Amino acid sequence: MKKINRDKKVRDFHQAKWDEPIIFELSQPGERGVSIPAASPEIVKDVGNGISDLPAHLIRKEAPMLPEIAQNRVLRHYLRLSQETLGADFNVEIGQGTCTMKYSPKINETFAKSSKMASLHPMQDERTVQGMLEIIYKLDLYMREISGMDYFSFQTGSGTQALFAMASIVRAYHEANGEADQRNEIITTIFSHPSQAATAAVKGYKIITLHPDEDGFPDINKLKAAVSERTAGFVVANPEDTGIYNPRIKEFTKIVRDAGGICYYDQANANGLLGITRAKEAGFDMCFFNLHKTFSTPHACGGPATGALGVAEKLKPFLPGPIVEHNEGYYSLNDHLTKSIGKVRSFHGVPQTVLRAYAWIRALGADGLKAVAEVAVLNNNYLYHKIIKIRGASAPYIKGSRLEQVRYSWDQLSKETGVTTEDVQRRMADFAHHYWSSHHPYVVPQPFTLEPTESYSKADLDEYIASLTQISYEAYYNPEKVKSAPHNSSIHKVDEQDYFDNPEKWAITWRSYLKKAQKEVKVKN
Repeated sequence: MKKINRDKKVRDFHQAKWDEPIIFELSQPGERGVSIPAASPEIVKDVGNGISDLPAHLIRKEAPMLPEIAQNRVLRHYLRLSQETLGADFNVEIGQGTCTMKYSPKINETFAKSSKMASLHPMQDERTVQGMLEIIYKLDLYMREISGMDYFSFQTGSGTQALFAMASIVRAYHEANGEADQRNEIITTIFSHPSQAATAAVKGYKIITLHPDEDGFPDINKLKAAVSERTAGFVVANPEDTGIYNPRIKEFTKIVRDAGGICYYDQANANGLLGITRAKEAGFDMCFFNLHKTFSTPHACGGPATGALGVAEKLKPFLPGPIVEHNEGYYSLNDHLTKSIGKVRSFHGVPQTVLRAYAWIRALGADGLKAVAEVAVLNNNYLYHKIIKIRGASAPYIKGSRLEQVRYSWDQLSKETGVTTEDVQRRMADFAHHYWSSHHPYVVPQPFTLEPTESYSKADLDEYIASLTQISYEAYYNPEKVKSAPHNSSIHKVDEQDYFDNPEKWAITWRSYLKKAQKEVKVKN
């Protein structure tokens, strides 16, 4: 029996690989996972068979195209897929930088999956959901304390949707003041997430982009030159998506606010700031938090998510409704905000996500939230000082300490060995690590963004560092091993480089896949 070297930090890992079809290809006509009994004669007499009372235009002409498959084969199928997947509960998940991957307490999942939560319906009378409304209202109060804002809406479904809502509020505010036509410019920075500029552009704004000064920070002199009577607002993340924290942010917001603009803050990732600094004191009129990042609700494959949107008092009338209000022990939904931008999604939001965030905050308390930030910053700086010592790695722009994420670069490694960040990404999978190479804005060459949250120990970080160090060594002395990776993982290298950029090769649904497959057969014939 081979003796395992416990002192070795790079794991000997080999992932399960199944030649597993997609579930539609496993479908067998007539096979069932659950046999639902027909309604009894007594029920049919009272309410019909469930279909007969429906209007004809609501009844399908054909049954939906769903897989027909037995329970045990469904279970086997998804268990096999899970074995081919790296995820936050499986590996040290610091490689999806900017997304704040952290451990989500399983007790909170138990709360969210309870039958009481599952039976909630957005059309229920508010008298029957007082408990959930109380949780939403109290989370609002906690968010006010954390940010300094005066009111919160949990309707927006993501950070980008929250940014769109904030840009809409900026426009509505200036319209109410009769300045909407004059104020047609939004200022942001080159380091900021593209959604900040994109959502403002969708609202019709001209985008002014600030570039860094000689020290690597957003240039305050360029801001002064850009601000004018045309300035509608200023949107920024801080730390920004590249991991740069601007210590002069209050000067930036004052310049914009003195000119009559609205300052709004992308705090999708506030993990290094909790209990230490707030949006209000930094001079912002609005901010949002991603509950699926900072507040430890799972990403859940991209959703369901919540961008918690907070505003100062003067902007409350413009919030998307409804918001929850409390009066004499009764919780109600206020959907009559006088100048509301209107709904940005159906109903109020995702109550399960709100509940998880509420439970996480209640479990930690004020001191615990601050400890989250302190440990996250400590972890990040430990990782930072280790990574920049790896041959071929660097951290462009600001030198020294960072807060909660850093966009590193393999530019030197790539120039000296030909190994790219995508090659490193695939090789990391051989060591059971997730590593994300898509980082926007793309201002750092050969980027990789790492974000150790408070969830990971020094031993976890050392394991991740050891894997990167091993890959750097291979890149210099056996680059083909890295370029041909992965070797032990279920993933593979995509040979067609235009796969993600060519809509003709996309198949979002099984139906679209069948159509494209049939079209391809016809072309070949």
